[in-house]
This record gives sequence, structure tokens and C-alpha cells, in this order.
Amino acid sequence: MRERLDFEDVSIGDMVAPLGKGPLTTPHLMRWSAAMENWHKIHYDQPFATGHDKLPGLLINGSLKQQFIAQLLKEWAGREGWAWKVRFQFRAMNLAGERLSIWAKVTGKQETPDYGLVELDVGITNENGVESTPGSAVVALPYRGRPAVPYPFVPPTSG
Repeated sequence: MRERLDFEDVSIGDMVAPLGKGPLTTPHLMRWSAAMENWHKIHYDQPFATGHDKLPGLLINGSLKQQFIAQLLKEWAGREGWAWKVRFQFRAMNLAGERLSIWAKVTGKQETPDYGLVELDVGITNENGVESTPGSAVVALPYRGRPAVPYPFVPPTSG
């Protein structure tokens, strides 16, 4: 596990180390569907997805892609930080068998009295470089030499 990430360690333009996932297989998608109680056959029944719904293959669950973005931000912020806001759009399908790269780039920084806020662009691309899930996020990080971001998290009055 890496050392603590402080607000002062981050610069605008920094890329967060990407999170790789995949290739995602039918069993991965079926297990996620079961955990989420999402029984739509487009995530685990190939003949249904391609025949009935005329899709190019089994779709990776949107909620799974959402979780991948949250995982990247949580791991980057560490135990002392807090992933506060995340927004994204599903703009392209990702199919079973694809390898995904979940990424983030620092686009802004804001100081508050108790901790710093880091703004990021986020997204998910496949091995062909197709962006399927662009978005943005705000992560709270502690100041160097100061306590961790409080838990439970209390948002700043402005931000």
C-alpha cells in the first residue's frame, strides 16, 4: 500500500495511475448481475442479447462500470481521502471480452479550511481507445501534516 496522498502532492495535469479490468467474461457479468439482482439477459445470455435485442454481444453492466470508477477514485484517495462527487455518462457500449482502462486526470484544485478538493476528469476506455464513460469527479484530500478528511465526511459549505 502506498503512503498517504496529500493535497500538496497533486498538481493540475497529473494522471492517476489507470485501473485495468478484463477481459471481462460472461461469468464476471453473471456474478455482477446476481449481486445487483439485475436479471436482464443482455448481460449473460448471448443468444438473447444478439438475437432478440440485436446487440453486438453481451453488455458489461453499467453499474459495474460505475463501480470501477468509484474503485479508482477510492484507491487513489486512500484511507485518508474521500471521493465526494462523481458524474459520468454512458455513451458507448462495452462488451464481454473487452479490456477496460479506468482513468482520471487532475483538472483543478481548491482549498477549503479543513482539506483540499481535487477536481478530475474520469472515464473508461477499451483496448481500442474508445471512450465509453466520460465524466468528472471531486475528491477531498488532507493537507500535509493535518488529520485525514473527517469521517463521516462533511462537505464544505462551498464547493
